[in-house]
Amino acid sequence: MKKLYQVLIVIGLSLISFFYTEKVIDFIRDKDPIMKDIKKYDEENRVDAVNAVINKNKITPGIAGKKVNYDKSFQKMKKYGTYNESLTVFEEVEPAISIDDYYDKYISAGSGINNDVSLVFEVTLHDNISNIIDILKTNNTTATFFVDGLWLENNKSLVTEMASLGHEIEILNYDNKYQELYFSSSLNLVNSITNIKPKYCYARYDSKEVLELCEKLKLHTIIPTILTGNYPYNDVVKKLNKGSIIGFSINSSSEIELPTIINYIKQKGYTINTLDILLSEASNIK
Repeated sequence: MKKLYQVLIVIGLSLISFFYTEKVIDFIRDKDPIMKDIKKYDEENRVDAVNAVINKNKITPGIAGKKVNYDKSFQKMKKYGTYNESLTVFEEVEPAISIDDYYDKYISAGSGINNDVSLVFEVTLHDNISNIIDILKTNNTTATFFVDGLWLENNKSLVTEMASLGHEIEILNYDNKYQELYFSSSLNLVNSITNIKPKYCYARYDSKEVLELCEKLKLHTIIPTILTGNYPYNDVVKKLNKGSIIGFSINSSSEIELPTIINYIKQKGYTINTLDILLSEASNIK
């Protein structure tokens, strides 16, 4: 028993010694002129995270902030023996409230922090999207396509081509139905073709059936900010804003007016991106 006490005392003293040694090292480091400059730079350049905003049954994405990683920045600069702003290492500060915590809410727009908007197309079973793809390609523009699961099975090669052009492929339904088995199978098929896991569902309007299924599958449900009709250009001109999700059906009006719509959006200073980029809460820290 006496030996056990002696061992415990030695361990205890070692821990105390280690603790105070660490405290001394931290104290000395904090007094180092390099660390003082690093902390000052952090105070001047830190960006607070913006939380996602919940409004009843809808949620708008937030965006991560950034702060200086003291340890990594200090280690890099200490090697050179002087403070060097270009060697600063940043890290993300995640929002306390994120869209990834809420799959039971609709997303109807991006954060609006950047000038991004998204074009979203509904592809039903018998739609031919060749003209839409050609227009997007000609205008160097990417979009997000919500496709029918049965359409997907019949157009695998086209989906591969779409993915290679940077388009995002998501599942709309399966033969106009929302049966979990077929929906999940279609999600897996998208993943196998594009090597990208789908993230979103689509509803033109509030749909309990869609929202509940997609919540169960951990998919965000999108309702477009601008749902275009017979005159899509007019709809876009009236309502376009930062973060807009612009929904299109595949029809002659969309095909005819899409080039003009793309040109108008770009002339207004907006960047057209896929939903994944529009709704990302990453800060893109440098």
